Amino acid sequence: MIYCLEDDRSIQELMVYTLNASGYHARGFSESGAFWHAVQDELPELVLLDIMLPGEDGIAVLDRLRANPATEHIPVILETAKDTEIDKVLGLDAGADDYLAKPFGMMEMVARIKAVLRRTTPRRTGPLRSGGIELDETRHRVTANGRAVTLTLKEYELLKLLMENAGQVFSRDHLLSRLWGQDYVGETRTVDVHIGTLRTKLSECGAQIQTVRGVGYLLEASHEQ
Repeated sequence: MIYCLEDDRSIQELMVYTLNASGYHARGFSESGAFWHAVQDELPELVLLDIMLPGEDGIAVLDRLRANPATEHIPVILETAKDTEIDKVLGLDAGADDYLAKPFGMMEMVARIKAVLRRTTPRRTGPLRSGGIELDETRHRVTANGRAVTLTLKEYELLKLLMENAGQVFSRDHLLSRLWGQDYVGETRTVDVHIGTLRTKLSECGAQIQTVRGVGYLLEASHEQ
């Protein structure tokens, strides 16, 4: 989940729309109060933070994020005024991971987010595990209760995404956009078909992939991850 704290509603809506269309989950906030309530409910993967905000400004929000052990490692990209070097310096000194100078393009925003997430996401060692399912990226191998499972590329990518985000619900539209691309002209039924075959191939472990009625799918979180 990416949080966008931006008080200009039109810019905020465009940012959230672009991020959702690019395969991310995003939420927008116009002031810090609603943002902090959301942080208490769900920690974001990254924060896009405007410096010029009503009430508590962006630098103050960044200071609070970095002062709290629960949020200190969340990547933050600041939105700064164009040609205002002091804002960039203050933001980077306060612990921002990058900045976007306004006005910025949506594709630049997405590129900066990808770059920051690549830098800040810890590299996992060893295979992914959830319940009886094991996915070894180095060998491109999947097992279910010790039995080798042969998957198509899309089934493998789907399982990997669900395992990397165990417990998180993904909508059909999100999965379609994330795995098949924004320009894919197929229907969300494609996702249902792949989920069905994946469950079948995983046999009894397939029950870990749960349907959230009216929303989409999730992989049941396991303490063995």
